[in-house]
Amino acid sequence: MRSKKTEKRIEKITRVVKSRQHSLTVVFENIHDPHNVSAIFRTCDAVGIPKVNLIYNFETFPRIGKKSSASAFKWVEKTKYKTVDECYSELRNNGFKIYASSLNENSKNLYDLDLTQKVAIVVGNEHRGVSEEAAKLADEVFLIPQFGMVQSLNVSVATAVVLYEAMRQRIKKGMYKKSELNDSALEKMIDEWCEK
Repeated sequence: MRSKKTEKRIEKITRVVKSRQHSLTVVFENIHDPHNVSAIFRTCDAVGIPKVNLIYNFETFPRIGKKSSASAFKWVEKTKYKTVDECYSELRNNGFKIYASSLNENSKNLYDLDLTQKVAIVVGNEHRGVSEEAAKLADEVFLIPQFGMVQSLNVSVATAVVLYEAMRQRIKKGMYKKSELNDSALEKMIDEWCEK
């Protein structure tokens, strides 16, 4: 039932829901700065990620203000996990490959990854990066190539770089033109969004 919504709003919700990329997700591992968390949520919404995964077993999930998240927080679902293993097992059960952002000698170049498959991108704490466990248990570790003196990007900037590369690859394959959901799941999601 879509009673209280205008036609224009329903059209926008329908368009956005249809382009959601259910085969792309992000794992936040102990990211503690609320500004970084908010910025990542805005990027997730912008590239069409419907759901993210939160592993907070060292830090506390930060309090997010409506102003800083530009309301993106309400359009992206969240699932919380207590351990890396619990999160990764759930993702793998749902067919996701897991790519963790990590600076080490085994890291692949971001631009060599196929981000059009079912993939979860793992990003880590501002100071420690992803944990050793999160990197070790991932299917691949990757890095963003950099040519400066400082080999480090802010976590929200790095996540945006990765997700926009995923979006670029997916646009090229036409993945935003057709919904990944069947008609009844699509209808259900549109109805839920109309009530938000």
